[in-house]
Amino acid sequence: MNENDLFIVAIASLVGSFVKSVTGMGYPLIAIPILALSVGLESAAVVIAIPNAFANLLLNVGVREERHRTRDLPVLVVTSILGAILGTLVLVEAPEEPLLIGLALTVFAFVIQRIRAPKLNLTEATTRRWAPWVGSLAGFSQGAVGVSGPIVAMWMHGYRLPKNAYVFSVTALFLVSGVTQLAVLVASGQYGRDRLLASGVALAATLCMIPIGTRMRSRIGGDTFEQLILVLLVVSGASLVWRAFH
Repeated sequence: MNENDLFIVAIASLVGSFVKSVTGMGYPLIAIPILALSVGLESAAVVIAIPNAFANLLLNVGVREERHRTRDLPVLVVTSILGAILGTLVLVEAPEEPLLIGLALTVFAFVIQRIRAPKLNLTEATTRRWAPWVGSLAGFSQGAVGVSGPIVAMWMHGYRLPKNAYVFSVTALFLVSGVTQLAVLVASGQYGRDRLLASGVALAATLCMIPIGTRMRSRIGGDTFEQLILVLLVVSGASLVWRAFH
C-alpha cells in the first residue's frame, strides 16, 4: 500500500470509528466501502477487523455499568456463536448475493415500519421467546457472509434500551463475532506486512476518535440516538446492496 492508500485508511477509520463510538455500530459499514475503492474489498475487510475489534472492546468496557439494564444478552451471545459455526460449515461455498439482498430488504422494511410506528416496543415475553432464534440467525449470517450488524441492530432497537445499555449490548455481540473473525483471518495468514501497517494506521485513528465520539454520545438525547440508529440501518442496507453487486 502506498501513502495515498494509508491516508484513505486513516480518513475512513476516523469517520467510521466516530460514528461507531456515538452509536455502537457503523465502523465497517462506513469504512469498508470507502477502502474497497482503493485497496479492494477483501483487503478492506481484513484491515478493518483489528481496529473494529478494539473499538468494540473499548466501547463495551466504557459502558459496562449498564450491563444490568440489558436483556437476553447471554442467550444472544451463546446462540450467535453456535449459529456462526453452522453458517461457516453450511454456506462456506454458497453464493452470498441472495442472502445479502434479502437482508437489505429486511432492513429497509424494518426502517419503514419504525417510521410508521415509532413507539413500537418488544415485550419481555416476546424477546425471551425469540432471542435464541435471532442470536442464531445473526451468527449464521456472520458465519455465512460476514454480516450480522443489521440483524443485531434491528433486534436491539426493538428493546428500546437506554442508549448506553444499547451500546453495551451491540458491542458485546459484535466483539464476539469480531474476535472469531479475527482468529480465522490470522490463522489463514491474511495479515501480510502491508495489511498490518494499514491496520496499525486504522487502529491509531480509531483510538484518537473514540473519546470524541463517546463525549458526543453523552450530549445527545434518547430520541436523537434512536433516529441515528435508523439512519445507520438505512446506510447498512445500502452497503449490503453495494456488496451484493461487487
